[in-house]
Amino acid sequence: MRCGGAGCAPGSVPVCVRVSGRVRGLRAARRGRRSLQRQPRSRAVTEDAAGAGSAAPAPGMNPRRGLAGGGGAEDGPAPSAVKSMAVTLEQARRVGYTCLKALLRFAFMVANNLVAIPSYVLYLIMLQPLRILDSKSFWYIEGVLFKWLLAMVASWGWWAGYTVVEWGDDVKAVSEDEAMVLVNHQATGDVCTLMMCLQDKGTVVRQMMWLMDHIFKYTNFGIVSLIHGDFFIRQGRAHRDQQLVLLKDHLEKYYRSRNRKWIVLFPEGGFLRKRRETSQAFAKKNNLPFLKHVTLPRVGATQVILKTLVAPQENGTPSGGDTVRKESKSKALQWVIDTTIAYPKAEPIDIQTWILGYRQPTVTHVHYRIFPVKDVPAEPEALTNWLYQRFIEKEDLLTHFYETGAFPPPQGQTKAISREMTLSNLWLVAIQSFAFLSGGMWYCLFQYLYHCLF
Repeated sequence: MRCGGAGCAPGSVPVCVRVSGRVRGLRAARRGRRSLQRQPRSRAVTEDAAGAGSAAPAPGMNPRRGLAGGGGAEDGPAPSAVKSMAVTLEQARRVGYTCLKALLRFAFMVANNLVAIPSYVLYLIMLQPLRILDSKSFWYIEGVLFKWLLAMVASWGWWAGYTVVEWGDDVKAVSEDEAMVLVNHQATGDVCTLMMCLQDKGTVVRQMMWLMDHIFKYTNFGIVSLIHGDFFIRQGRAHRDQQLVLLKDHLEKYYRSRNRKWIVLFPEGGFLRKRRETSQAFAKKNNLPFLKHVTLPRVGATQVILKTLVAPQENGTPSGGDTVRKESKSKALQWVIDTTIAYPKAEPIDIQTWILGYRQPTVTHVHYRIFPVKDVPAEPEALTNWLYQRFIEKEDLLTHFYETGAFPPPQGQTKAISREMTLSNLWLVAIQSFAFLSGGMWYCLFQYLYHCLF
């Protein structure tokens, strides 16, 4: 078609034809854009139809693979979903195993207490005539039974993988001497830790006296501590003066008569988490150092113990040969053992963890420093400053431990040496066996007496 218009050069494509072609191109482009805009809607409709069971796949889709993410019958779940399911199942198994283990351990602890503690009490009741005839032998036997009971408690943590590594001075050198043990207090597991780490220190455990919160008197172990002669101290300003008088009377009545050697106390007067804020406020008010890992100690009980048990005499050193041997026979407090307990990541173990064992195996670190009593001042103000200084040093020790995972070396040395504390599984099994056999024996005996009487 030719338009023959005046603007058209001879032999060229007419202008109207060119314009017409451009118009058709623009219309095609518009239709293409509209098609693209409608495609997601169409594809979504197709996918919905496929998800509802339609046999016709969406355009461009592989019929054998199915919809993307739709969980085709042949391919199964996506790899990430399978991995997530595997992790969830593994976590469920782990939680189930932990709960089952905790339940079995709890049942064992209940049975252990039901046979061991009554047996301890009944043995001592039967031995009361010996107490009248030979008091020294009676308290020796009581001390052995007491040590075995503490070994049972230690076995609960030992078999759960809660072990102890010791640092600093070797306290075995003064295990036969009289000593006061000062311990920082973070949780109920501190007592269990001491019960474990003192098991291999000779006669220490059977000849030691504990100072503990009065609430422990009403626990399952309270009757044992009451018979053994431990002192239950009531906290609070209203009871403080009276408790110090009672402590002095208790020491005079029981410490010498029962041949006690070590006395253990927690001068902070409570758990770290409960006393830290109050202690920091007191330190700020009195211009004392700010402590994070320990609290400022209370001096009252320490002062009473030193006044009651220390004799005015010279003291040697832990390795003092004849001097130490001579003084170990004397009836006087000779050493102060500064004991610092540290838990990895500052996460203490409580008694529930010790019993149920749901926490992963953990190594607790215990640091010792031995001071001769002659280096401890007797005046109240000087004693307060001396005791504060010990806990400031504890703060430095714990800060170093939490930063490095180890305690610093002693002054004048370049390397700190640690000692792993071990317990004999055979010995622990033997003690547990004795406890259960004793429980069975007492049960049979009482059953026989019941049948004879009724």
